[in-house]
Amino acid sequence: MIARKEDAGSGAVPLASLEAVALDTETTGLDTGRDRVLQVGAVALNGRAVLADDIFDRLVNPDMPIPLSSTAVHGIADEDVQAAERADAVLPALADWIGPRVVIGYAIGFDLAMLKAEHDRLGLPWRPHRSLCIRQLASAAGLRLPAPSLDALAGRLGIGIEGRHSALGDARAAATVYAALVPRLAEKGIATLAQAERACLALTPQQDEEAKAGWQPVIAADRVRSADSAAFARVDSFPFRHRVEDIMSAPPAVVAPAMSLREALRELTERKISSVFVASGGEAGIGILTERDIARAIDSLGAGALDETVDRFAARPLVTIPASEFLYRANTLMTVGGFRHLGVVSGDGSLVGAVSARDLLKQRAGDAVFLAREIDHAEEPAELGRVWANLTRVAGGLAAEEVDARIVASVVSREFRALTRRAAELAERDMVAEGFGPPPVPFALLVLGSGGRGESLLAMDQDNAVVYASGAAGGPEDRWFGELGRRLADILDGAGVAYCKGGVMARNAEWRMDLDGWRRTVGGWIGRSLPEDVLNCDIFFDSVPVYGDAALGEALHAEALDMAAKARAFQVALRANAVDFTSPLGMFGRLRLKKGRLDAKRHGIMPIFSAARILAIQHGIRERSTPARLEAAGALAEDSREAVGNLVEAHRILLDELLAQQLRDIGRGIPHGNSVAPKEMSAPRQRQFRWALEQVDRVRGVLGMPVFG
Repeated sequence: MIARKEDAGSGAVPLASLEAVALDTETTGLDTGRDRVLQVGAVALNGRAVLADDIFDRLVNPDMPIPLSSTAVHGIADEDVQAAERADAVLPALADWIGPRVVIGYAIGFDLAMLKAEHDRLGLPWRPHRSLCIRQLASAAGLRLPAPSLDALAGRLGIGIEGRHSALGDARAAATVYAALVPRLAEKGIATLAQAERACLALTPQQDEEAKAGWQPVIAADRVRSADSAAFARVDSFPFRHRVEDIMSAPPAVVAPAMSLREALRELTERKISSVFVASGGEAGIGILTERDIARAIDSLGAGALDETVDRFAARPLVTIPASEFLYRANTLMTVGGFRHLGVVSGDGSLVGAVSARDLLKQRAGDAVFLAREIDHAEEPAELGRVWANLTRVAGGLAAEEVDARIVASVVSREFRALTRRAAELAERDMVAEGFGPPPVPFALLVLGSGGRGESLLAMDQDNAVVYASGAAGGPEDRWFGELGRRLADILDGAGVAYCKGGVMARNAEWRMDLDGWRRTVGGWIGRSLPEDVLNCDIFFDSVPVYGDAALGEALHAEALDMAAKARAFQVALRANAVDFTSPLGMFGRLRLKKGRLDAKRHGIMPIFSAARILAIQHGIRERSTPARLEAAGALAEDSREAVGNLVEAHRILLDELLAQQLRDIGRGIPHGNSVAPKEMSAPRQRQFRWALEQVDRVRGVLGMPVFG
């Protein structure tokens, strides 16, 4: 049994999205060194869904008599296996069927030991699949049973068992029990594969008991390790570090619809380009004509085709991509859609260039590129959880390539917004199918906070809101969007993006209202300027629409910023909130730590991005990212340019260290958040980290507030 090579990112898969197989064996006895496997049964799971039709069920000829005492348990006698395949045929077939999936089972250590013994006898290589024991998971979930057995555990969970003591029957029972355990484990803070492994390894007495019985260790201790970015699968970082505008052909070559193919061919040759855009021929819209289009026209019509107009052969509608989009997204769009050329547009939709498959050929990023495709085309919530875990691999790979954490954060944020959009699409699809009907009025789903700024790392939670065109609070429109918000929140939570602890989610009425209601609400926040109002505005000012009517969301965002720019008292409240922090640096530069850790967001990143947001409001800067806001503000203020530059660099350093810590924690199965452990940094990085924290005090001077100390 040979498992697929793993990387540290595999542990980030949520248990609720895990692709697994529940497995069980029936044997000639319980001696793992002497007895043989008689039957192997397994059933597949997709998250918590048991796939009843995806099974493995084989009898095995053990080449030895079956004791009557064993037959009395499982009912398998010598004559039942006389014509069955031998282990040398069954075991490779089993490994192929399991593939990369995780193996689970009740007391699975025994089954693994029996399978290993069979491999050893046959001289077959043994490398077990990643595994989880349901018996151990039940203990980790806090379930105490009078007697340890699958029957007792199933009964405790209210699950009936059929086909007990047949391998497939027991495997199905184990699968159903596992599905019931997942939400109980989540309540204990055990949500991912790595966290489950860590929790099981902590059950030392149970591990010792199983080892004494000769069972195979279910979890290799080195899996839960002090991981760093080098443990993650490496990726080609170029498509993640560069955007379409970096390689596009510009300005775009646009020709008149009446131009002949001969003239267009001359244009391509002289400009050394592979396509031209064909100006709008009325309602048809702008089109594109490529070298291949001309070749096909000549092949079809002969040389006379060169006298035809380009409008006849132009492809429409034109497929476009924003200039600011990452190259991996352009690569995915071309590969999935079968396109060889894309139009490139600016933020206002104007055509500004072209990008071709030839341009992207040198920037292929392998399988990691298809992260985008997997999100955009996921059909079930469980698929989104696996995609989100794959993003951890990408982030780890980019960190291993020493890519700037701000770029990694931008990639994570881009896919977080895509994940939120796809979750909303799935929620809406299911609502329509269940009779709720389509959206009653135009609406926009907004991602708020760090996801909107493009600065999310791997510990974000849900921050979203809905604005809809019209409808009273509690009315039919509001109820429809409330149901959408509820489903959206559940899908995201199942995918590994936790519910917002502060309740900033569209499922809650205060983050879901019509356009006029939002205007009144934001106006109230700005007018009152209470601490809670400032916090609400803070997160709202970073909003970006990800689904629905983007113009509706953008218009509300612009109105909110305009209102804030005119409210001096509100700006004072924003500044007071931004500088309300204490330095974690004590005497002689020592760090004030709690249990060896420091909250890098609270003590460093938050004051910086808050200051950047305030400067953007004051100066009418429409950028959303913290570095862009600071750099734009620094260009306007000569006297604070150096301080602003230091804040930009401090922001980079803090994000770098936070990302590195999150990757280490994910690899070890530790819940990851916004705290860092300085002792886990190298000495040079510790010094750099301290310098970054020292710069945070400059926030006060940049905002024109008094500096004390």
